[in-house]
Formats: sequence, C-alpha cells, structure tokens
Amino acid sequence: MGIGNYTTVTEFIILGLTDDTTICAILFIVFLGIYLVTLMANVSIIMLIRSCPQLHTPMYLFLCHLAFVDIGYSSSVTPVMLMGFLRKRIFISFTGCIAQLCSGVTLGTAECFLLAVMAYDRYVAICLPLLYSIHMSPRVCILLVGASYLGGCVNAWTFTGCLLSLPFCGPNKVNHFFCDYSPLLKLCCSHDFTYEIIPAISSGSIIMATVFVIALSYVYILFSILKMRSAEGRQKAFSTCTSHLTAVTLFYGTITFIYVMPKSSYSTDQNKVVSLFYMVVIPMLNPLIYSLRNKEVKRAMRKLMARIHWWL
Repeated sequence: MGIGNYTTVTEFIILGLTDDTTICAILFIVFLGIYLVTLMANVSIIMLIRSCPQLHTPMYLFLCHLAFVDIGYSSSVTPVMLMGFLRKRIFISFTGCIAQLCSGVTLGTAECFLLAVMAYDRYVAICLPLLYSIHMSPRVCILLVGASYLGGCVNAWTFTGCLLSLPFCGPNKVNHFFCDYSPLLKLCCSHDFTYEIIPAISSGSIIMATVFVIALSYVYILFSILKMRSAEGRQKAFSTCTSHLTAVTLFYGTITFIYVMPKSSYSTDQNKVVSLFYMVVIPMLNPLIYSLRNKEVKRAMRKLMARIHWWL
C-alpha cells in the first residue's frame, strides 16, 4: 500500500516498552489486570446509570459517555500493547496505524470536551439551580455530547491529515507501544516543522479552551460555595466537585506534558511512561474515582446489589 508517490512503507513495527522477557511477562499480567478492571468498571458504571432512574440526570449522562470513551480509549492501544509483550514486536499496517492514531486522538479529545461539559454542568447546578432544567435540558445535553465527539473527530482529522501528507520511505520501527504521532513523525523522510506545529496548535487550543471553561466554572462555583451559610450545603457542593477535579487534574496534567510541551524537553522513555498513564491507567481510575467518592452512585449500587440478591 502507498500514500502518494513517496510512501513506500507498507507496515510499521511497534517496538513496545521493553525487550526483556521477564519484564514483559510481568507487565503483561499487570496491564491485562488493569485492562480487565477498566472494562468491568466502566461497563458497570454505564449499566448502573442506565438501570437506576435516580441517576437519569445530565451529570450522569455525561459520566456514562465518559465511561464509554474510556473503554474505547483504552481498547485502542491496550490489546496491541499486550500482544507486544508476548511477541516482543508487533507488525501493523500503515492503514492500521492511521486507524489507531485516529481513534486515540478522537476519543482523547472527546474526553477533554466531556470533562469541560461536566464542569459546566456542575456550575449550572450549584450557581444557577433554578435555571438548571433550562440550561441543561435534554436537547442541550445531546448537543453538548455531540459537540464533544465532533470536536474529537476534527482534531483527529488534523493529526491524520498531517500524517497522510508525510512521505515514509525509510525506517519503519516505531519506538513506542502504539502508533503515536511524535514517534511516527521521526520516521518520515522529510522534516517539515509545519507538520509538527499544526497538531500541537490544534491540541493546545483544545486543551486551553477546555481548561479555561473548567477553571472559570470552578471559580464561580468556589464563590458560590463560600457564600453558602449552611455547612452541610458547602460540604455537599464540595463533594460533587471533588471527583471531577481529581479526574481533570490527572488527565490534563499528562496530556499537556505530551502534546503541548516542546518535544526536546523530555525523552522517548518519559513519553512512553506518561502515555501509558493517560491512555491505560486513567481509564481504569476514572470509574473508581467517580464511584468511590460519589454517594449517589454508591447508594444506587447498593440498591442494585440488593435487587440482584433478591432475584437470586
């Protein structure tokens, strides 16, 4: 297969995390466990929200989509990484590599937008409670979710468009555990700074815009909470925001390191570790963060378990 007249590379070799057989065996067990927990935890969150009427609110609609995105996000890279631990090297076609990059960027960007939407939802719930049903009507919620996925597709188009414009005619060994943009860029035959800066601008703009929405939402939330006279009300408001702030800090801290900081400021090994954290570990942590720190989710889970026990 070839893209244009210059591309002669038909497949890439994913080098993975390490060549040590013993370490590969250990990492396979560890990350297989992480992946299974990711699938079970996120599927459980989706099923719980769909089956419990008290969770049929905008906040949990967004959480449901966040769980869906985390499943796809992790699944876009983890199975390939696990096979790499068993085979040491994975051969992936040019088309497959593009598809993996596209799915990862789409879902990762959608997660950025969903986290911003969830912050806006908390702002309306705490600062404008009387207007909540208007600002977060079913139509508005659908539009916000759709815009999140659309934003992911647009950003992914930027990455894949740049990659498809590059000539690959030499080495095809990707020094990573998946087809990420930066290691692929190092393999192209020409070195045009434009193809490095355009995706960085696209991702950086999205990160800055969503972080601005989140920060502004929480500034207003903080002022509203400080004005509350009831200590119980303040505690309840804080508890509904803590989980989201934890997830935001973990996710944005790592993607900023990868997609915004200059590539010369960190090594390939650091890139791998940070990518591993935000693409494999965070999708497992998100449902745990939202379920362990959320009283409504825990209450709904207890009711569901009691119902299942009664059926049995």
